[in-house]
Amino acid sequence: MSGMASDHNSSQEGYIPHYLQKEDPFASKLSREADIIAGFYLTIIGILSTLGNGYVIFMSSKRKKKLRPAEIMTVNLAVCDLGISVVGKPFSIISFFSHRWMFGWIGCRWYGWAGFFFGCGSLITMTAVSLDRYLKICHLSYGTWLKRHHAFICLAIIWAYATFWATVPFAGVGSYAPEPFGTSCTLDWWLAQASVAGQAFVLSILFFCLLFPTAVIVFSYVKIILKVKSSTKEVAHYDTRIQNSHILEMKLTKVAMLICAGFLLAWIPYAVVSVWSAFGWPDSVPIQFSVIPTLLAKSAAMYNPIIYQVIDCKFACCRSGGLKAKSSSRKSR
Repeated sequence: MSGMASDHNSSQEGYIPHYLQKEDPFASKLSREADIIAGFYLTIIGILSTLGNGYVIFMSSKRKKKLRPAEIMTVNLAVCDLGISVVGKPFSIISFFSHRWMFGWIGCRWYGWAGFFFGCGSLITMTAVSLDRYLKICHLSYGTWLKRHHAFICLAIIWAYATFWATVPFAGVGSYAPEPFGTSCTLDWWLAQASVAGQAFVLSILFFCLLFPTAVIVFSYVKIILKVKSSTKEVAHYDTRIQNSHILEMKLTKVAMLICAGFLLAWIPYAVVSVWSAFGWPDSVPIQFSVIPTLLAKSAAMYNPIIYQVIDCKFACCRSGGLKAKSSSRKSR
């Protein structure tokens, strides 16, 4: 049995995942000091994320009837990030401080489902935002008919998509399991080491919940950048109303691009480690190394409110500068 597990090129029937190799899969494999540091880190991230995304949702609710479709999507992104912070992070924070996962297999599966559900919802929301920006900037004839009710239809599709893929493991196709370091849970990437069915499950998750959405996002923003470079001079000849509308659309596009970049930078290291755990040499990722991408991914929910505020302040400064310039020109005339 052990020979089969060690030979990656032979039949994978004998592979035993890390959570079945020991009697207690939920005992921390890190030092107590490392767990305390990780606990404090997640506490800070959780507080900042909760306050920031809560503030975004609160301020958006005050002007909910005036929100543009892209802004509705960014509010949905804040809801996803708030869900991760409120529903998921308390479980991992308590477990890190306790030096073991405290909630058993039921809590592990719930935590894994919630993390994947809100994470998938975030990425698909950003995919929808990137398509909205692409149509608004590159195909004006299509962008003009995208209204608020289309955004709400899109939200229903996003939540259904995230629910489907997060719930698929409960149908016996996949599973949720403890991380190698013991104090957190995730998708059971190690199923790919055990069977062909496990490989099919992991590949489906990777394609539909990571690779395909990321490809759409990259395509959309590359096309937007090329379009903006070619159309900047054209916009200068339009009247002030069209120029102001263009400035607002570009502001929303910058917000969306920065949000997507922050999300992908936070999650790509975790995705790389997960893929290696699934298809690389069995158990070759050091436990101490595997915790770092996990903690980095959990910080993604904190970035978005910061991006909103930076872009809003920059936009307000530019707008006030423009108003001062206009007023001075009127006085000179």
